[in-house]
Amino acid sequence: MPWKGEKDPYRIWLSEIILQQTRVEQGLAYYENFIQAFPDVHSLANAPPERVMKLWEGLGYYSRCRNLMQTAKQVSQEYGGNFPSDYNDILRLKGVGPYTAAAIASFSFSLPHAVVDGNVFRVLSRVFGEFTPIDTTEGKKLFSMLAEELLDKNKPGEYNQAIMDFGATICKPAPVCKQCPFLKVCHAFKKGCIDSLPVKSKKLAIRKRWFYYFILEHEGKIALRRRNGKDIWQELYEYPMLEYQKHLTNREIISLASKEGFTGPAYKNQIKYSPVYKQQLSHQLISGKFIRLSIAEKPSFNDWIWLEEAQMREYPFPRLIHTYLDSNVKSLS
Repeated sequence: MPWKGEKDPYRIWLSEIILQQTRVEQGLAYYENFIQAFPDVHSLANAPPERVMKLWEGLGYYSRCRNLMQTAKQVSQEYGGNFPSDYNDILRLKGVGPYTAAAIASFSFSLPHAVVDGNVFRVLSRVFGEFTPIDTTEGKKLFSMLAEELLDKNKPGEYNQAIMDFGATICKPAPVCKQCPFLKVCHAFKKGCIDSLPVKSKKLAIRKRWFYYFILEHEGKIALRRRNGKDIWQELYEYPMLEYQKHLTNREIISLASKEGFTGPAYKNQIKYSPVYKQQLSHQLISGKFIRLSIAEKPSFNDWIWLEEAQMREYPFPRLIHTYLDSNVKSLS
């Protein structure tokens, strides 16, 4: 990986933010694209938000991208483009938690701070037979203390990278125990409880939502709007959308759109309905349906913009809409 052995705090920070809740295989291309587009923190800080969001498109957890832009501006303006070298100062940056701060501090500045990510949780819980849930305050404190105790203070960066790589290649969720140097002392292996560690206590409740998107055509242009507020996909773009608590029939969808003022009394051609598309988020299941029609008059919504379809490629969209756009349009009924 290009960030292995890297000392530049900007590149380390960028890779760590991208890899939060993202597989390395997926994040690698994004990292390379960001480095090419924004070779230093100043270029990222001065980039138009839409361009940054467009490059981030598809990675999900878009709050990471908003924090990325905010931190870039902070480092560029307050620190003159130089990342702070003190752990606590790094921790104060937007979107930087203890794990990312420890990674930057140890990899860039050789400061003795232990990195505790999912791989480290897994290695420590199995080798030491620790059943305290890792998603509790008690568990996070316990594993952090253990990681700090084990840390090689003379080579903190190398040690952190080594234990993370070990968790990623040997002590994986489905581990390669025969290649493990801790085989004779690993509690989980000796007790036959590998699959039970690490322990998580919280079971996430999945919220189910229905989004009805209206692709409204008027004089060769289509309506878009930007998502605002504190909901998912903030600052991404979408077609005008109505959310309802359940699946609606096509007749109910059009009736709702008319009631909300999305459509006028006359349409120029036949209404087309898409199949249902789904996107699973960590805490939500989004079901979406797309309704395409031509309208005779523009609805009076100030937050809508009207673009030709070719212009829409410059705007960042949620993955659900990309799935629809990438699908075979001929499949519309």
